[in-house]
Amino acid sequence: MIIKDENGRVDILSLSYDELCEQITALGEKKFRASQLYEWLHVKRVDSFDKMTNLSAQFRARLDELFCLKSLFIVKRLESCTDNTLKYLYRLPDGNHVEAVVMEYNHGTTICISTQVGCKMGCNFCASTIAGFRRDLLPSEMLLEIYTAQRDSGRKITGAVLMGIGEPLDNYDNVICFLDLLSNDKGMNMSLRHVSLSTCGLVPRIRELAELGLGLTLSISLHATNDEMRSSIMPVNKKYNITELIKACKDYFAKTGRRISFEYALIDGVNDSPESADELAALLGGFVCHINIIPVNKIKERNYTSSRKSAQRFRSMLEERGLNATVRRTLGADINAACGQLRREYEI
Repeated sequence: MIIKDENGRVDILSLSYDELCEQITALGEKKFRASQLYEWLHVKRVDSFDKMTNLSAQFRARLDELFCLKSLFIVKRLESCTDNTLKYLYRLPDGNHVEAVVMEYNHGTTICISTQVGCKMGCNFCASTIAGFRRDLLPSEMLLEIYTAQRDSGRKITGAVLMGIGEPLDNYDNVICFLDLLSNDKGMNMSLRHVSLSTCGLVPRIRELAELGLGLTLSISLHATNDEMRSSIMPVNKKYNITELIKACKDYFAKTGRRISFEYALIDGVNDSPESADELAALLGGFVCHINIIPVNKIKERNYTSSRKSAQRFRSMLEERGLNATVRRTLGADINAACGQLRREYEI
C-alpha cells in the first residue's frame, strides 16, 4: 500500500514485498537490494535505516530521503504480577496513543493489538468508544505494535488478536494490507490460522472477508440475544440486525470452513437470564460455533457489573441447551489489561 507522510516520503513498512521491489528497482537498484531491505524491516525489525549495515551509506541516505520508517514510543509498560501479561501504551508519530497487550498461553504468546485510535461504533459498555475516535491505524503502525512489543519483551509472539481499540472491519483496507504483511513468508511469516479478528458486525465487510479465504478466526461481538437488547447497547445493530448478522456468519462458515467465535460480554440484569440463554440457543443451536462469555469490564461511566460466578452460571445454562461455551480466562487483571482503559486515563 503506497502511503506518504506530510513530507511526501513513502511509508516503507506499509509496502508489500512486491511494492517494495518496484520502488527499489525504480531507483536503479537490483532486486536483491529490496530483499535485503525487506529482511531488515520485517525479520531483523530495525527502527532506523542507519542500522542496515550491509547497505552502503549512500543508499541508506537515499532511503532516508525518499522513505519514512515509522516507530512507536512506549509511554507506559505494565507487567502483571500474576500471569506475566504485558500491557503497552504506545505514542504514535502524530502524538496519538493506542494500546497492545501481550498474553502468555500454553500454546504460545499472543498479542492483542489496536486497529484504530478510538472507535466510532458507540458500544456503551466499552471504554474504547468513550474516549472518542481519532483516526485509522496504518498497516505499518499495526505491525509496529507487534514488532515493538517483541523487541522490548524479548518474547517470541506467535499469534495475534485484532481485538484492542477500534473496529477492524471499519479500517478494512489497512487491516487486509497488515494481514498480508504479517503472514508474508519473507517477513514475520505468522500463519493467519493464529490470528483472530473481532468485529461488532459490519455485515458487508464480513462477506468481503469470506471471499478472501484468509484462514483467520472470525470473532463476532454479539453480546445480546434479540434486536431490542442489542440495539440498546450496540448502535451497529440498528443498521445490521441480528438476523442479517447470523446469516452472514453462517455464510462465512460455509465459504471458509472456519468455526466462528461469538463474544458475549455478560452484564448482570441485562443479558444473563434463562430467557437470554433460551434465545441464544434458538439463534445458534445447530451452528458450528463457540461462545466466549466475558464478565463485563467495569468502567466508571457505566453501572454495568458482572462476575466470574455469574459467567459460570450462564455457561452452565448454555451447555444445558446444547451450546459450546466457555468463560474467557482473565489475564492481567491487576494491570487493567482490558482495551481502552489505559489510553483513556492517560489522555484525560
